[in-house]
Amino acid sequence: MYVEKKMKYVIIITIIIALYCILYNYVPFLHLTGSSSIICAKEDIELAEEDYAWKRKNMVERQIIARGVKDKKVLEAMESVPRHLFVPEGYREYSYYDQPLPIGLAQTISQPYIVALMTEMLKAGKDDVILEVGTGSGYQAAVLSEIAKEVYTIELIEELGLQAEERLKSLGYNNVYVKIADGSLGWPEKAPFDAIIVTAAAEKIPDPLIKQLKPGGKMVIPVDSSFLGQDLLIVEKDENGKVSIEKTIPVRFVPLIEGQEVVK
Repeated sequence: MYVEKKMKYVIIITIIIALYCILYNYVPFLHLTGSSSIICAKEDIELAEEDYAWKRKNMVERQIIARGVKDKKVLEAMESVPRHLFVPEGYREYSYYDQPLPIGLAQTISQPYIVALMTEMLKAGKDDVILEVGTGSGYQAAVLSEIAKEVYTIELIEELGLQAEERLKSLGYNNVYVKIADGSLGWPEKAPFDAIIVTAAAEKIPDPLIKQLKPGGKMVIPVDSSFLGQDLLIVEKDENGKVSIEKTIPVRFVPLIEGQEVVK
């Protein structure tokens, strides 16, 4: 009799444990349907965005401020623009690393520090109209749009330019205008520009860009040096139209393609 009772208790306990295990393993699937799954998905997105925001803040503090960039407008723009959305999905985990990244078609998105430095060198203000040569992913244009009144950006590679235009519009950068053309010729219809930034290395400073720079304006451009490298130059045009050139730091950019038809 005692043995039978004991066996019953053992069986009951076994059944309870089995049911618990089944329910425990089934519970996660209860969150995959209905409104709760939508809530969980939203929470995941919010967590991801919070994580990216933290990474941006960390990037600005450790990579940009630590190297001497001080302009508050630039720092705020760098912390605001979601660089991971300008990077191919396969590279997003590296979005806020201190390095350039490939964006396809033999082109790259520049290192965050270089983007910040070149932007600071322009000394742009809220009423300025800026020309960018070399749209690429659209990231530099997005950063500039947070600071300036309007940004006109030119890309020679049609596929890249169209992708960047769509990306910028979808993210709400409505003061950025994209043109598919030879950037070395500038954008005469919209000239003169308060500032010009070139994100590819030229053999020499293109004359059309100098002509389209407004008196009192600045151009930042990487140019091939005589030692098989590249120098980042600041080109200034004074109120009388006189041009001066300052050599700053050695850099490494993809080459500026000049004098060619649009690459389709």
